[in-house]
Amino acid sequence: MGRPSHRDGSAVRIAFFDVDETLIDLKSMFSFLEFHLADAGRYRAAEDALTGAARAGVPREETNRAYYRNYAGRDVAALAADGHRWFARELRREGFFHADVVAELRRLRGAGHRIALVSGSFRACLDPIAEHLAVDDVLCSEPGVAEGRYTGEVLSTVIGEGKATAARALMLRTGARPEDCVAYGDHASDLPLLSCVGTAGVVGDDPVLTAHAARRGWTIFPPAAGAAATAQGTAAAAPAPFAGRPAPTPTAPSHASTEELTDATR
Repeated sequence: MGRPSHRDGSAVRIAFFDVDETLIDLKSMFSFLEFHLADAGRYRAAEDALTGAARAGVPREETNRAYYRNYAGRDVAALAADGHRWFARELRREGFFHADVVAELRRLRGAGHRIALVSGSFRACLDPIAEHLAVDDVLCSEPGVAEGRYTGEVLSTVIGEGKATAARALMLRTGARPEDCVAYGDHASDLPLLSCVGTAGVVGDDPVLTAHAARRGWTIFPPAAGAAATAQGTAAAAPAPFAGRPAPTPTAPSHASTEELTDATR
């Protein structure tokens, strides 16, 4: 039996992209939650609960599930509309997309790769990004839905090893060979995804990933501007402010560090 291929006879190749701080310069889940709640007190309470759990050593899969309880009872269509409004706001901000990584995505799409986003985030904030970039597949966490509303539970999470599981499933469905595929990520939790394909790209300076990149000849891209700012301990990369509320000064400490936000949901 021959290898599955596109209609033009070429082999199926997939490029998998992590989203947060890989394609974009922020944590989509936290930025979108802040936008959706539109209430500083409620957002800070939700953020504190998640980062507190991360500090206490609660597994990422559990804190990821806890995040989605913030949407219990919310109308799916209304939240999707919120997602498009959130994206429109962020798109107006310079640096939202990581230009080098988006250029790589477009290069690979032009070379015939199928493009897939792989994220622990969910469709409310990922679908507008996927539409803008003409992405083929969105592999993401899937919150439970009943009668058109989110239940607050999660059917599946796509974080850590779950990213590799989702990528392998897509390769199996499409007939793509892992050695023909490529993946991109910025954090050590993306390593299972990067390791399940033939080659990879690392965004930023995560020591685990850069060490693997040096050994395996992976491409390294500079960090997203927002990710770099957060790593320096400023609020420059914190979720965008609510409408009508002034942004924090550049020297103000961020409420939760990048690593704490990562541990809470990724």
